[in-house]
Amino acid sequence: MGRAAVEAAKAVGYVGAGTVEFIAEQATTGRFFFMEMNTRLQVEHPVTEMITGLDLVEWQLRVASGEPLPLAQEQIALRGHALEARIYAEDPDKGFLPSTGQLIHLAPPAESLNVRIDTGVEQGDEITPHYDPMIAKLIVWDMDRERALSRMLQSLAQYRVVGVSSNVDFLSRLVACPAFANADLDTGLIEREKDFLFPSDAGAPAEVFLVAALAELLREESAARSAAAGDRDPHSPWHLRDGWRLNASFRRPLLFRFGEAEKTIAVGYARGEYELMLDGISTTARGERTGNGTLRVELGGMRLPATVIASGEKRHVFLHGRAWQLACVDPLYHAGEGVGEGGGLVAPMPGKVIALIAQPGSEVDKGAPLLILEAMKMEHTIAAPAKGLLKAFRFGVGDSVAEGAELVEFEPAK
Repeated sequence: MGRAAVEAAKAVGYVGAGTVEFIAEQATTGRFFFMEMNTRLQVEHPVTEMITGLDLVEWQLRVASGEPLPLAQEQIALRGHALEARIYAEDPDKGFLPSTGQLIHLAPPAESLNVRIDTGVEQGDEITPHYDPMIAKLIVWDMDRERALSRMLQSLAQYRVVGVSSNVDFLSRLVACPAFANADLDTGLIEREKDFLFPSDAGAPAEVFLVAALAELLREESAARSAAAGDRDPHSPWHLRDGWRLNASFRRPLLFRFGEAEKTIAVGYARGEYELMLDGISTTARGERTGNGTLRVELGGMRLPATVIASGEKRHVFLHGRAWQLACVDPLYHAGEGVGEGGGLVAPMPGKVIALIAQPGSEVDKGAPLLILEAMKMEHTIAAPAKGLLKAFRFGVGDSVAEGAELVEFEPAK
């Protein structure tokens, strides 16, 4: 049985290199059953390392070199509690759809004896559709589960990811979920706790808009100082960004958009501070940039640490352990813009069309599957957003598509 069964398994691709092979024969039928055991370390191995103080990678290399295991099972002591969170480029609000793009800003929490970051990417790298979209593993340790949960929440609150969607906010809600905190865990947890894990969007608080406005003003101040330093007359009053006008008080509007909501902040200038008017409420504001997008902010006498990262017209605001994405709107640039007629469905990420399901020219109901896109080892069904007419497909089976490419010509029913 032995070698012949192994060779038969290899011939049909059931047993590969680097695996431990287990083979069983069913005597009554003559059929063989093959099972592979992958000998690589699992992604959760840092949890074991944190509570044992052992380096499992070193152990694996020693064993591969023919050495015995350094310790027996009864010699291994377990200490404290460890948790691991996988930081992924994905959008939990869109069914955990993977996200691709450049990591414009990536700032993990500081590592210590209690906090460990395992990663293979850094700021400026690209998350592509060709590999798993994991950004990092965040591992924390403390003396018991309650303190480890608190440390994980603190570490997630310090994680900054800009350029791709990430699951950091979702992980924070998961760790704070009472069922998770009490270790009431099973595979139905996310569905059972979806109201807690996916709360309805109540909009961004006023402080988020005020911090975004202050960051914009401080950025302009910094740019003006840099320009003045390179000018022949660096002390010219024309370099100042203090809102001065002859015989007049000057207020300047700043417009931000969050989702469908737009907020206008009227900026007044005073000595050493700003007066920000939002929704009829005036707040004094001052602050300074401390590098890498971080700010020291004072709003109405209350001091807040914050981070604001600008990317095009987007402003990523990190405040109170959460992240908000605003758009800084230039009224002159957007004046006269109209809303497009639409009628097209776009690719949510780069991928390949693997199936066309509906027939061009047919009437389809809302939610009817139209085509299937394969990306990042996953299949994504593109469905009709409303009842209407499927006029045509823009791509065929096997075609590669870019993120944002229009896939379908679709006409909603009148």
